[in-house]
Amino acid sequence: MNIDQSFYIGYVSKTRGLKGEVQLFFEFDDYQELDLDVIFFEVNKKLVPYFTEEIKLHKNSTAYATFEDIDHIDKAQALVRKKMYLPNDKMPERDPEDFRYSDLVGYMVIDENEGELGEIVHVQEMPQQFMATVDMDGKELLFPLSDDLILGIDAEEKVIGVELPEGLVDLYR
Repeated sequence: MNIDQSFYIGYVSKTRGLKGEVQLFFEFDDYQELDLDVIFFEVNKKLVPYFTEEIKLHKNSTAYATFEDIDHIDKAQALVRKKMYLPNDKMPERDPEDFRYSDLVGYMVIDENEGELGEIVHVQEMPQQFMATVDMDGKELLFPLSDDLILGIDAEEKVIGVELPEGLVDLYR
């Protein structure tokens, strides 16, 4: 299986104990719905399957897992910082009406006063709100995804209209 036949779900953050258990960190929103009996790890630019023996999911986007043939901390250490993937056919179906801020990646941002700013390249959740990162001619522009600033979202055209505070765009120029 190749990376283009799969989707990214997270990475191994650290080992736990001496018997080969590892902590997984999920960057996939609906990680609780994933079928994790086989996880593919990126090793030397190839995907290698690991069969899950036991996995304990937690609410903070983490899990503790043990894999077949990984029975010692030294073997588990080799998995630390490895990216995890699943085959595309294991991607959970999502309700089309279930729109999330993370879906805005790839949308063009058009400001009411400044015009076209660029494409959203990243959305991250901060303690108080979500922040969008826009590639504005090679520079990163950050702005909060707040109902006060968003004028409209066109899902078909992949465009988000905003009215950013006066002077914000100038800070990034």
